[in-house]
Amino acid sequence: MKIEKKNPDAKVEMQMTPMIDIVFQLLTFFIMTFKIVAAEGDFDIKMPLAASEGPPAIDKLPPMKVRLTATSGGQLTKIRLNDNDFGISFDGLHNYIISVIGDDRGPGSRQETAEIELDCDPQLHYGNVIRAITAVSGYSDADGNIVKLVEKIRFTPPKRG
Repeated sequence: MKIEKKNPDAKVEMQMTPMIDIVFQLLTFFIMTFKIVAAEGDFDIKMPLAASEGPPAIDKLPPMKVRLTATSGGQLTKIRLNDNDFGISFDGLHNYIISVIGDDRGPGSRQETAEIELDCDPQLHYGNVIRAITAVSGYSDADGNIVKLVEKIRFTPPKRG
């Protein structure tokens, strides 16, 4: 076996091509695995109105309570909003909410202060609850724009039997 003597004056050159290949592979890997997430939280900031003479008058709506009654089989029998009876017509409820809220939108409007509490019979079919939420929450106008009516919708706590 022959052992080679190394020349101490010989230069060792570093190969750059494999290093550049590795860098591009790492770059490609991180670009492909990068996940863009939506910003967390509600950034819908409503600034206070400019100072005026006295506090602004907000036309606050009284609390609205929608009562959905059902048969023991879960079929809808009646829709009531406070003292108004709509039979089983979600369109009647929807049109009434539109007439109460009006066209005013933005800070301090009736739409912003409106709140609805849904009181549903426990045996009511879930589809009717969704239709009630849809009737009071908003609609799509002729141009395809979404018009919000009531954004604050809550359910009554379950009754203890």
